Amino acid sequence: MRIVFIRHGDPNYEKDCLTPLGKKEALVVAKRLKKIGTEEPAAKIKKIYSSPLGRARQTADAAAKILRLDIETLDYMKEISWSGDDLPCGGHPWTLSGWLVDKENFDFAKNDWRTHPYFKDNQARLDCQNIAAGIDQFLSRYGYRHEGNRLFCERGTDETVAIFAHGGSIACVFAHLMGMPLPYALSSMFLAHTSISVLNFPSRPGEWIHPILELFNDAAHIVPLTKTKRGIQVQEKN
Repeated sequence: MRIVFIRHGDPNYEKDCLTPLGKKEALVVAKRLKKIGTEEPAAKIKKIYSSPLGRARQTADAAAKILRLDIETLDYMKEISWSGDDLPCGGHPWTLSGWLVDKENFDFAKNDWRTHPYFKDNQARLDCQNIAAGIDQFLSRYGYRHEGNRLFCERGTDETVAIFAHGGSIACVFAHLMGMPLPYALSSMFLAHTSISVLNFPSRPGEWIHPILELFNDAAHIVPLTKTKRGIQVQEKN
């Protein structure tokens, strides 16, 4: 089984929608997904899932139209939030993660990031916990049971599915399934708009398996952005 994760296109966060640039990016990545499936039948996407937020849904809509697939909403894949009036930067998880990794040299091997004052009462920790539970339930639908840092393949599948979501929520999935501390994932696993990342789950019924990161943050479908008098244009890569 392969899960193709796609971050949403360039957003207008205030209105929770795509900008004109983001809409162009969504169309280009949709065409790339179709091309990949045509050239490699095993990579043909059979199902599309999306975060409920507008910017992710609009990006998924472009792919659904071109691939002629319906979209199922995964509420738990919405972007992580944060809170904490008493926390630095209002509890912003990316900033605090960078501090833990770069400035405080936090020892993730000996200490649990979830008990650190930056995250103990931070909504980001609770959102990550919710995403972890949601993706475990999602995988169980396809015959994989998550225990510890491994998955047991009860029946498995060879399907390829796509999940359109956000930088934070996708990082939570990677951290959970690959046994990484969330702050480390947030500070080191940047995702560009409409970038493609792929996790491969071997189909070996009756065996323990672990996910393989086949592709990460691939935005080769978009050439370098060119500034013009009319703004920024996105062109498809030949």
